[in-house]
Amino acid sequence: MAHREPAPGLVTPRRRAAGTRVQHRHTAERRRRTLTAYAFMAPSLVILGVFVVYPMVEALRISFRDYSVLGADKFIGLDNYRQLLHDGDFSNALGNTLVYAAITTPASVGLALLLALLLNGSIPLRGFFRSAIFLPVVVSLAIAAIAWAFLVDPDIGVIPYWLDKLGIDSGNGLRSPGWAMLWVIVVGVWKNVGFYMVMYLAGLQSIPKEFYEAAATDGATMWQRFRNITWPLLSNTTMFVFVIAAIAALQAFDQIFVMTHGGPFFQTETLVMLVYRKGFQEFQMGYAAAISWALVLLVFVLSLIQIRFFNKRQVTY
Repeated sequence: MAHREPAPGLVTPRRRAAGTRVQHRHTAERRRRTLTAYAFMAPSLVILGVFVVYPMVEALRISFRDYSVLGADKFIGLDNYRQLLHDGDFSNALGNTLVYAAITTPASVGLALLLALLLNGSIPLRGFFRSAIFLPVVVSLAIAAIAWAFLVDPDIGVIPYWLDKLGIDSGNGLRSPGWAMLWVIVVGVWKNVGFYMVMYLAGLQSIPKEFYEAAATDGATMWQRFRNITWPLLSNTTMFVFVIAAIAALQAFDQIFVMTHGGPFFQTETLVMLVYRKGFQEFQMGYAAAISWALVLLVFVLSLIQIRFFNKRQVTY
């Protein structure tokens, strides 16, 4: 009797078993890839859990307590957060932080965009200028702040000397309430602008050159090409740079601690400086934790506002 092959559309037990084996192999392969991915992620997840998530959760717990390293540990509910509403130190630090961020963020982003546009073209020593501008990013800010403190010193600093030559009175440098915030802002911009420039360079190089060639063929000017091609296509990059620049500005600490210690007369004391003073100098750990969580909320809200703003801008392009 001749052997008959089953009809093509007929599912036989043999075909069903073969399909089941293939499905099991695919499932096992996906499971293996997932486990491999988690294995590679595990060290980073452990580090984040130990040094980021756990301290944040512990700080949140402490913020509801009258906690001190000297021995006090009492649950007080929302008293620390109520105190923030009437604390002049907190209001002053919040104002200084917002002023610092409001100036540093757009200045850093705008200068980074300008430098990226200049260094994206074919100019002599392009690699040298890119490296020189990026160098402050990898330099310790605390060490750089010491050098800047000497540079702006009214007695021995080279910057006040040249400002005096230009007829600009630089006052008492970091000891002057009117100049101290300006100098820490300058250092903040100098430190981060190279990193933001690299982000913009990556965004610029992702724009197809055909767009610029078509615009040039149509007779578009340089400003028109920037306004109608470059700027709209950099919207995602701009949103990302603005958000990380604002977060960095709201957490300003290093150069302020080294250069002014929050002075003169608390004119440069930011929220992070206030957390340090309350927690590690006055040992009010519970209150310091409440200030830190107020800062977390501020960063979260401002980041959401910026993201919503840029998303709306993208719709209009």
